[in-house]
Amino acid sequence: MFGETTGAVRVVLRLEGLCVLIAASVAYSKFGLGWGTFALFFLTPDISFLGYLAGPKVGAVSYNLAHSYIGAVACLAAGVVFPALTILCIGLIWCAHVGFDRALGYGLKYPDGFGFTHLGRIGRFPAIMSSTEVNQDSVR
Repeated sequence: MFGETTGAVRVVLRLEGLCVLIAASVAYSKFGLGWGTFALFFLTPDISFLGYLAGPKVGAVSYNLAHSYIGAVACLAAGVVFPALTILCIGLIWCAHVGFDRALGYGLKYPDGFGFTHLGRIGRFPAIMSSTEVNQDSVR
Protein backbone atom coordinates (compact mmCIF):
# COMPACT_ATOMS: atom_id res chain seq x y z
CA MET A 1 0.00 0.00 0.00
CA PHE A 2 1.27 3.46 -0.83
CA GLY A 3 1.39 6.26 1.72
CA GLU A 4 2.01 4.09 4.76
CA THR A 5 4.37 5.57 7.34
CA THR A 6 6.98 3.27 8.86
CA GLY A 7 10.03 3.32 11.09
CA ALA A 8 11.16 6.36 13.05
CA VAL A 9 8.68 8.66 11.26
CA ARG A 10 5.78 6.53 12.51
CA VAL A 11 7.17 6.69 16.05
CA VAL A 12 7.48 10.49 15.85
CA LEU A 13 3.89 10.83 14.58
CA ARG A 14 2.62 8.67 17.42
CA LEU A 15 4.62 10.68 19.96
CA GLU A 16 3.13 13.86 18.48
CA GLY A 17 -0.30 12.42 19.13
CA LEU A 18 0.66 11.71 22.73
CA CYS A 19 1.94 15.28 23.11
CA VAL A 20 -1.33 16.68 21.73
CA LEU A 21 -3.33 14.48 24.12
CA ILE A 22 -1.29 15.71 27.09
CA ALA A 23 -1.33 19.38 26.01
CA ALA A 24 -5.08 19.38 25.34
CA SER A 25 -5.77 17.67 28.67
CA VAL A 26 -3.59 20.12 30.60
CA ALA A 27 -5.21 23.09 28.83
CA TYR A 28 -8.65 21.63 29.58
CA SER A 29 -7.78 21.36 33.27
CA LYS A 30 -6.75 25.04 33.37
CA PHE A 31 -10.24 26.14 32.28
CA GLY A 32 -11.96 24.21 35.09
CA LEU A 33 -14.56 22.78 32.72
CA GLY A 34 -15.16 19.55 34.62
CA TRP A 35 -13.79 16.11 33.90
CA GLY A 36 -17.27 14.60 33.69
CA THR A 37 -17.89 16.62 30.52
CA PHE A 38 -14.49 15.56 29.17
CA ALA A 39 -15.26 11.88 29.80
CA LEU A 40 -18.77 12.17 28.39
CA PHE A 41 -17.65 13.66 25.08
CA PHE A 42 -14.17 12.13 24.66
CA LEU A 43 -15.37 9.30 22.40
CA THR A 44 -17.84 11.43 20.41
CA PRO A 45 -15.65 11.50 17.25
CA ASP A 46 -15.95 7.70 17.11
CA ILE A 47 -19.58 8.08 16.03
CA SER A 48 -18.00 8.60 12.61
CA PHE A 49 -17.50 4.80 12.46
CA LEU A 50 -21.13 4.65 11.38
CA GLY A 51 -19.96 5.84 7.95
CA TYR A 52 -18.52 2.37 7.40
CA LEU A 53 -22.09 1.05 7.23
CA ALA A 54 -22.24 2.76 3.81
CA GLY A 55 -18.99 1.16 2.69
CA PRO A 56 -15.24 1.70 3.11
CA LYS A 57 -15.03 4.86 0.98
CA VAL A 58 -17.79 6.71 2.84
CA GLY A 59 -16.44 5.31 6.10
CA ALA A 60 -12.95 6.62 5.40
CA VAL A 61 -14.29 10.10 4.60
CA SER A 62 -16.48 10.27 7.71
CA TYR A 63 -13.72 8.89 9.94
CA ASN A 64 -11.12 11.28 8.52
CA LEU A 65 -13.39 14.31 8.94
CA ALA A 66 -13.86 13.48 12.60
CA HIS A 67 -10.25 12.42 13.23
CA SER A 68 -8.22 15.18 11.64
CA TYR A 69 -7.01 18.17 13.59
CA ILE A 70 -8.66 20.60 11.13
CA GLY A 71 -12.07 20.79 12.81
CA ALA A 72 -10.61 20.58 16.30
CA VAL A 73 -8.17 23.44 15.75
CA ALA A 74 -10.91 25.49 14.05
CA CYS A 75 -12.97 25.09 17.25
CA LEU A 76 -9.99 26.17 19.34
CA ALA A 77 -9.48 29.26 17.18
CA ALA A 78 -13.17 30.14 17.23
CA GLY A 79 -13.29 29.66 20.99
CA VAL A 80 -10.46 32.15 21.42
CA VAL A 81 -11.53 34.71 18.80
CA PHE A 82 -15.17 34.79 19.92
CA PRO A 83 -14.65 34.18 23.61
CA ALA A 84 -16.82 31.08 23.73
CA LEU A 85 -15.86 28.62 26.44
CA THR A 86 -18.14 25.88 25.08
CA ILE A 87 -16.50 25.93 21.64
CA LEU A 88 -13.06 25.98 23.25
CA CYS A 89 -14.10 23.00 25.38
CA ILE A 90 -15.20 21.10 22.25
CA GLY A 91 -11.89 21.86 20.52
CA LEU A 92 -9.80 20.69 23.47
CA ILE A 93 -11.71 17.44 23.90
CA TRP A 94 -11.61 16.84 20.14
CA CYS A 95 -7.83 17.46 20.00
CA ALA A 96 -7.32 15.14 22.96
CA HIS A 97 -9.31 12.38 21.24
CA VAL A 98 -7.39 12.68 17.97
CA GLY A 99 -4.08 12.74 19.86
CA PHE A 100 -5.11 9.65 21.83
CA ASP A 101 -6.00 7.75 18.66
CA ARG A 102 -2.76 8.76 16.93
CA ALA A 103 -0.72 7.76 19.99
CA LEU A 104 -2.34 4.30 19.79
CA GLY A 105 -1.48 4.05 16.08
CA TYR A 106 -4.93 4.72 14.63
CA GLY A 107 -4.24 6.97 11.68
CA LEU A 108 -6.33 8.57 8.99
CA LYS A 109 -8.03 5.94 6.84
CA TYR A 110 -7.60 5.03 3.21
CA PRO A 111 -10.70 3.97 1.23
CA ASP A 112 -9.33 0.42 0.94
CA GLY A 113 -10.78 -0.41 4.36
CA PHE A 114 -10.67 0.48 8.04
CA GLY A 115 -7.33 -1.25 8.60
CA PHE A 116 -5.45 0.83 6.02
CA THR A 117 -4.15 3.98 7.72
CA HIS A 118 -1.45 6.57 7.18
CA LEU A 119 0.28 5.21 10.28
CA GLY A 120 0.37 1.65 8.94
CA ARG A 121 -1.87 -1.38 8.88
CA ILE A 122 -4.07 -2.24 11.83
CA GLY A 123 -6.04 -5.40 12.24
CA ARG A 124 -5.59 -9.07 11.57
CA PHE A 125 -4.18 -9.07 8.03
CA PRO A 126 -0.46 -8.67 7.30
CA ALA A 127 0.72 -5.18 6.37
CA ILE A 128 1.73 -6.26 2.87
CA MET A 129 -1.78 -7.28 1.82
CA SER A 130 -4.05 -4.79 0.05
CA SER A 131 -7.83 -5.01 0.33
CA THR A 132 -7.92 -6.68 -3.10
CA GLU A 133 -5.54 -9.37 -1.85
CA VAL A 134 -7.57 -9.80 1.34
CA ASN A 135 -10.78 -10.23 -0.69
CA GLN A 136 -9.09 -12.75 -2.99
CA ASP A 137 -7.75 -14.70 0.01
CA SER A 138 -11.21 -14.89 1.59
CA VAL A 139 -12.58 -16.42 -1.65
CA ARG A 140 -9.93 -19.17 -1.70
